[in-house]
Amino acid sequence: MTRRNRSGVRGRYAKSEQRSTEILDAATTVFATHGYHAGSLRDIAAELDLSLTSIAHHFGHKFELLEAVLERADNTENGNEEFDFGSACRERGVAHATLQRVRSNLGRPELLRLFAILSTESSAPGHPAHAWFVDRYTRKVDALTRAFAFDQMRGRVQRSRDPHVLSRLLIGAWDGIQLQWLIDPSTDMEQAMSMFFASWSPGALIDS
Repeated sequence: MTRRNRSGVRGRYAKSEQRSTEILDAATTVFATHGYHAGSLRDIAAELDLSLTSIAHHFGHKFELLEAVLERADNTENGNEEFDFGSACRERGVAHATLQRVRSNLGRPELLRLFAILSTESSAPGHPAHAWFVDRYTRKVDALTRAFAFDQMRGRVQRSRDPHVLSRLLIGAWDGIQLQWLIDPSTDMEQAMSMFFASWSPGALIDS
C-alpha cells in the first residue's frame, strides 16, 4: 500500500514536470515568434490544447512563465541540458568555452531568436523583462571579466588587455554575430568569433 502511494506521488510529480517542460517549450516558440507583448497565454495554451487554468496551475503569471523560459534558455545548451560556462572557461579558457557555446547554439535558433527579440523589446524601461536583462548583462560582464583575468594569470590572454573591456567587446560581438546568423544562416558564427579572439586576445585559442 505504502509502495503504491509513493509510486503514485512520483508518477504525479513526473507528469507535472513533463507538463511544465511542455509549457516552457510552447512558450519559447510563442515568445520567439511574437515577442512578449504580442504572444499571449492563449497562444501558448493553444499550442498544447490546454486550458488557461492549466497554464496558470504551473506558472501563475505570464511574466513568471517568461522568466522561466529565459532562465532555462540562458543556462542550457539545447533547452534542456545544463551548460556550465564558468567551468568550461576555467578548464580551457574563455575562447574555447565561447566557441563550444557557439557550436551548440547552431542547433537552437529558436532560443537565440527568443533572446534577440526579447532583449530588444526589453530595452524599454517599462518592459516586464527589462530588469532581468539588465541583471543578466551585469552578471555576464562580471563573470567574463573574472574569466579573462584568470586567463591572464594562466598566460592565455595578454596582461596588457583590460579584462573588463574584453568582456564588453565579447558580448557585443557575440550578440551581433548571432543576430547576423539568425538573419542569414550562411554566416559562419564560429569563424567570426575565432577572428574576434585572434584580433583582441591573441593566444587565447592556444591550449594551455
